Amino acid sequence: MNNNHNFKAPSDYIKFKKLIKEAKIYNAPESLTGELRPYQKIGYSWLIQNIKYKFGCILADDMGLGKTLQILSAILYFKEKNPYDNEPTLIIVPPTLISNWENEIRKFTPQLSYYIYHGSSRTFPLEDYDIILTSYGVVRLDLDMFLDKNWLLCVIDEAQNIKNPNTEQTKAIKSVKASTKIALTGTPIENRLMDYWSIFDFVNKGYLSTKDDFKRQYVVPIEKLEDEEVLENLKTIAKPFVLRRLKSDEDIKKELPEKFVNDIYCTLSKKQIRLYNAILEEIFFDIENAKGIQRKGIILKILTALKQTCNHPAQFLDIKNPTIKESGKMELLADILENILSVDEKVIIFTQYVEMGKIIQKLISKRFKQEVLFLHGSQTLSEKTKVIDTFQEDEDYKILVATLKTGGTGLNLTAARNVIHYDLWWNPAVENQATDRVHRIGQDKDVMVYRFITKGTLEEAIDEMSKRKIDLAKKAIINDETFITEMSDKELKKVLSLRL
Repeated sequence: MNNNHNFKAPSDYIKFKKLIKEAKIYNAPESLTGELRPYQKIGYSWLIQNIKYKFGCILADDMGLGKTLQILSAILYFKEKNPYDNEPTLIIVPPTLISNWENEIRKFTPQLSYYIYHGSSRTFPLEDYDIILTSYGVVRLDLDMFLDKNWLLCVIDEAQNIKNPNTEQTKAIKSVKASTKIALTGTPIENRLMDYWSIFDFVNKGYLSTKDDFKRQYVVPIEKLEDEEVLENLKTIAKPFVLRRLKSDEDIKKELPEKFVNDIYCTLSKKQIRLYNAILEEIFFDIENAKGIQRKGIILKILTALKQTCNHPAQFLDIKNPTIKESGKMELLADILENILSVDEKVIIFTQYVEMGKIIQKLISKRFKQEVLFLHGSQTLSEKTKVIDTFQEDEDYKILVATLKTGGTGLNLTAARNVIHYDLWWNPAVENQATDRVHRIGQDKDVMVYRFITKGTLEEAIDEMSKRKIDLAKKAIINDETFITEMSDKELKKVLSLRL
């Protein structure tokens, strides 16, 4: 060990040696309501070892390989081993991912109690919880609240949020005290070494020395002089505390299904909530005073209005200069695209609406400073062919937006490895048909599918109904959305009302 590993005490060397020697695989927690794939079991066991020896670590698995599940399983392991330990875990995530974490906790580790500390009317809980879930911005604003507690773990998701060591946010996050700190990231960090140092400085302060020392010893030789030996040396030093698996790794390829479907939950912005409620108030009055075909027409109109509101207020209100921040779903899209583009992969974004496609194209091309292709029904055959060929063959074009009806059948779009369903069709068969434009003969890679669902809205209610398969699939295939028009006023209120 050279002198740039500033361990906290001599005992750390002994623990470090034990950690390196001991490569034990732990059984999944008994109360976990899900299965760990073999590679997830390795990651979960690796997390347990690091937590036991109080060493921070970076879980840098590729996006979609289940980092959230691995970390929740590790928290559950310690809860089962010592149920009376009241030290909570603090999980810090971008605001767009709070709903997603909440869903994963409920789905896989319902035994763990959690509290969401976020939003303008937030209050810090007085009672004990296993997990406190919050966002980067809230930690910066309410830092004193977090400094007052002893945390078992401090976990940060999308760790690139602290890649700049000089921001107030990064300094705030790093000042939180915890027995063990863990960073999750799907973005490779080896090619921007100061980002790497900053995240390492969070998980194991001092292990890669000071910022200036690190610059001198590693950044200059590797980035300026392209010194392979120094790079290998850095990888060796960092290796015990970084676990990165890629979808393309041979042993993971064997374990992954060819099509990996992820439900991603997002929350409505304040503007979306106001609009959603306003539409509901106006429409229920009309429905209660209508009969027969007129009533059906009103219901179909309201469904479209609410779905458009969930997508982006600008789609319903026809605003000319929309922003990403006005829609929780659009913020989530920007976050996910950042991950996909960082590993240089292609992606198709499906929407049912041409207008929404235009909004996505406009906002995303501006945000990522690159041309976004758009495939829709009013293009001529030669225009469509040009868009498809460009996407399939030109490496400079990474993002294709397509309307579901145009891009959903008869096409071969195998250049993409990622499919995003920005808004869901009521008919699962139509959705699968669209996904299978990418997941088909000629596709030699695993396909990652992301289904966006706005939490607490009709989108979540309908998705749950279709998953429970209450005769819905049959009805939907025959009538599409019309099954909802058969519901009573009371049932309609239940499905359409906001549950926040």
